[in-house]
Amino acid sequence: MLMIPGPTPVPENVLLALAKHPIGHRSGEFSQIMADVTANLKWLHQTQNDVLMLTVSGTGAMEAGMINFFSPGDRVLVVHNGKFGERWAEVAQAFALDVVEVTAPWGQPIDPTTVQAALDADPDKAIKGVIVTHSETSTGVINDLETISKHVKAHGALIIVDAVTSLGAVNVPIDEWGLDVVCSGSQKGFMIPPGLGFVTVSPKAWEAYKVAKLPRFYMDLGPYSKGAAKNTTPFTPPVNLIFALQAALKMMKAEGLEQIFARHHRHMLATRAAVTAMGLPLYAPEGHGSPAITAVAPTTVDAEQVRSVMKKKFDIVLAGGQDSLKGKIFRIGHLGFVCDRDILTAIAALEATLSELGHTGGTPGAGVAAAAKILTA
Repeated sequence: MLMIPGPTPVPENVLLALAKHPIGHRSGEFSQIMADVTANLKWLHQTQNDVLMLTVSGTGAMEAGMINFFSPGDRVLVVHNGKFGERWAEVAQAFALDVVEVTAPWGQPIDPTTVQAALDADPDKAIKGVIVTHSETSTGVINDLETISKHVKAHGALIIVDAVTSLGAVNVPIDEWGLDVVCSGSQKGFMIPPGLGFVTVSPKAWEAYKVAKLPRFYMDLGPYSKGAAKNTTPFTPPVNLIFALQAALKMMKAEGLEQIFARHHRHMLATRAAVTAMGLPLYAPEGHGSPAITAVAPTTVDAEQVRSVMKKKFDIVLAGGQDSLKGKIFRIGHLGFVCDRDILTAIAALEATLSELGHTGGTPGAGVAAAAKILTA
């Protein structure tokens, strides 16, 4: 049972779609599937802009989201408060971009006024783009993307967003917020296995593309846009993953955007309430938790022992901490194909695990009771 931020659980009908015999990716039948998938991707992303599919992970989508719109030496502002935000600074530096950083400590949200201050200090508009992680997977913190985007729009730079664990879990109205480039990956809220990356591109970003000079070939988004207009792809796509994506998007449409977002929010609230009732400290402050994942920083038990017992005794996989947080936190994923029963199961198993490890910070059963109160409200 996967309770991690990716790969996430895959519904049975999506697995069955994945198991179909492949068809030719230049066939009329596949073009019809591409047309259906593209329309539903635009619905999910709440955009009329291009939504392009690449055979990459979320990191590949983010790399494509950078190299298509800048030239060597361009200045970019990278906003980060965790491992993945730091990664985007490393990617930008690898492509010889001039990186300026606005940071917050791991476990804390970005203060949008610090972004505004950095942009206000750039009256010559040397900053060409701002790169932001929406849901920081490494810490379970969500950042105020809407406000940050307003500051970027006022400055005039492009805004490039890592929405890898927020797209499909929380409201990201791309057109309404004026987001130029938004990147995500298939193994998160999309409910399918890893292998597809998604990049949305605004008209403003396409204008930047025309003069961008960073080298690109397989990640060149121009051919993907031309192909998408004809319901095809420039290179061989993962045909069966697209079968799976079509099935998953159909499920998501049947549930509805507001219901999807409400479910993820409810699961976040239930998990955070349960963890608090069990006497465990939450890593992300109140009001800034991600609907995708809850990070827990235990002080009375070892985080890695918690993960080990959960896996061995209950066959439930939790995520660990990364880099400086390794061994200090564990992370409970509630992203994608997760239902109320899954939350209650994971919380009950966690309570049993804590009892075995000698944790005495909470009343037995308090976690399940706290989660159930929210899930049944």
